Amino acid sequence: MIAMKHERQDARWGEHRWALVLAERERLLRLVAGRLGRTADVEDCVQEALIRAATYDRLDEARVGALLTTITLRLCVDQQRRTSRDQRLAVRVRYVHGSDRGPDVENQTCERAAGRWLLEQLSKLGVRERQVMLARADGMSTAEAAQALNITHKSAESAFTRARSRLRSLYQEEMAR
Repeated sequence: MIAMKHERQDARWGEHRWALVLAERERLLRLVAGRLGRTADVEDCVQEALIRAATYDRLDEARVGALLTTITLRLCVDQQRRTSRDQRLAVRVRYVHGSDRGPDVENQTCERAAGRWLLEQLSKLGVRERQVMLARADGMSTAEAAQALNITHKSAESAFTRARSRLRSLYQEEMAR
């Protein structure tokens, strides 16, 4: 019986806490909007502050506004630091990879890794197939590769086709693992 009474009191106190902190929501939205500017970040910051204050064990009803202001301003600073760090990282990524678009950097990284893996697989090809593939990788056409290797155009095409087929099979086996 006593436990049920305490649970009801806790529930009422929890509802009261939420009423206290929610009364400050609009003020906090204006406060954060002046600092962060972006709507999604503003809402996230205010929601986090409200949750932290409402769940704070030693919440003082007389100082809810001050507590929320402090929490909110600290969250704003944290968000500004994250944004600044992300911008610095983006500049480094553009400098290192020569691209200013995120997905391109990811694609370039994956393509480089796949290229390195394919080069490692060349040892599994025959000598002629490896020679033709390396010539093609150097930017030669099949005709130029044939001429450089002193073979017919048809031989170069056949070697290239076999090598490409073998590498494709190896790649599919690797991806199936």
